[in-house]
Amino acid sequence: MTGHEFKIVRIAATVALGGFLVGFDATVISGAVPFIREFFGLHGSAGSLKLGWAVSCLGWGAMAGNLAAGSLSDRFGRRSVLLLTAVLFLASSLASAFSARFAVFVAARICGGLGVGAAILTAPVYIAEMAPARSRGSLVSLNQLMIVIGISISFFSNYFLLSLGMESWRWMLGVQAVPAGLYFLLLTLVPESPRWLLSKGRGASARAALAALHGPEAALRELEIIQANLVKKSRHIGIRELLSGRLKRVMVFGFGIAFIQQATGINAIFYYLPTIFASSGGELSTSLAQSVLVGLVNVGVTFVAIWLIDRLGRKPLLGIGLFGMTLSLLTICWAFHSVHASHETVVLIAIIAYVASFAISLGPVMWVLLSEIFPNEERAAAISVVGFWNSLVSASVTLLFPMELATWGPAGTFLAYGLVAAAGLLFIVILAPETKGKTLEELEGILTQPKQVLAL
Repeated sequence: MTGHEFKIVRIAATVALGGFLVGFDATVISGAVPFIREFFGLHGSAGSLKLGWAVSCLGWGAMAGNLAAGSLSDRFGRRSVLLLTAVLFLASSLASAFSARFAVFVAARICGGLGVGAAILTAPVYIAEMAPARSRGSLVSLNQLMIVIGISISFFSNYFLLSLGMESWRWMLGVQAVPAGLYFLLLTLVPESPRWLLSKGRGASARAALAALHGPEAALRELEIIQANLVKKSRHIGIRELLSGRLKRVMVFGFGIAFIQQATGINAIFYYLPTIFASSGGELSTSLAQSVLVGLVNVGVTFVAIWLIDRLGRKPLLGIGLFGMTLSLLTICWAFHSVHASHETVVLIAIIAYVASFAISLGPVMWVLLSEIFPNEERAAAISVVGFWNSLVSASVTLLFPMELATWGPAGTFLAYGLVAAAGLLFIVILAPETKGKTLEELEGILTQPKQVLAL
């Protein structure tokens, strides 16, 4: 690895720490669920709905963060938005940990959701804009790797903090202040996106940033490619414009894959993982230990996805993963429906297989594709809209999960997720493009021609 390559990896890894906070903040609530249910008195049918709101409100906040991220990052820069997310994560963790009223707790979690929504979109865009084409998939996937590491660490943290008793949920939520503060400090050391600088007419700054990233000669070549593509000045992009004309096909694909990623139940499973394991017969401490195992599998398989994404390609990984997710979800449905006493073990194995299948496919690949398929000029706006839709589906699924368990039972709930995964597999086979090894400018020419059909 050359000095310039190492610098790019270091910057990408720093920015991807936002993914760690996204993953940690999203799933740390799983360990706190039994305690906040008791502390805030969330019992009965009304209590189940309020519990769903307490868990899902981060997703509703993420929707606002999604919508704001595009315009803010276009106006103020990618790095400035990431710095703001670090502040939001810090404030959310401390406010939720010290909250004594349900409304304050919800407001604090929504604040964290704003950070989640902005970070989950801005970090991959930043990395994609500064990474070379040959390694862009792997580098953008670092953000997803940090998300799953954050998820895994939250499970570890919850398990070890459980011994603190009924107030342990405050420590579970408050410990995030440490990595949030560290993220803010590290972000002050990274440069702004060269493509954003150039779009704002700051050619000298863009040239200097590219030279620092790729070296003087490679920087000139990269600069010429970007300049040739940025024939228009940055301008406001409306939703109507995104959904018509040359972007119609890539927007349809973006909405589709964003729906599939969340409607297959991944966040509902992660947010309520100890609850699901308890439903299959385990105690709380055992359920938290099983969650740690699932988190480790999630991290390990994400490493495999990063290794394969620029070798095997995006579309094959999506196909393999969705096939595995479909089988796993239907197996979980069968296990809960079965009267056999051994279904606790079957549920554990099937959930591990489901998470592994997600981690090698929809987890990292969706965000890589979303950072690649939209043109430079419309990328931030398009990803904001698609990200908003992704968060809306996620928040809805998470909100309704406790009610679905009460109404349909675990078997019916996982059957619904399995059928969505099967439909998603068909969607990917028909519509998913392959973007491996192509520059962002090449992909714009391939995917956004008015009469061009997406390459299968």
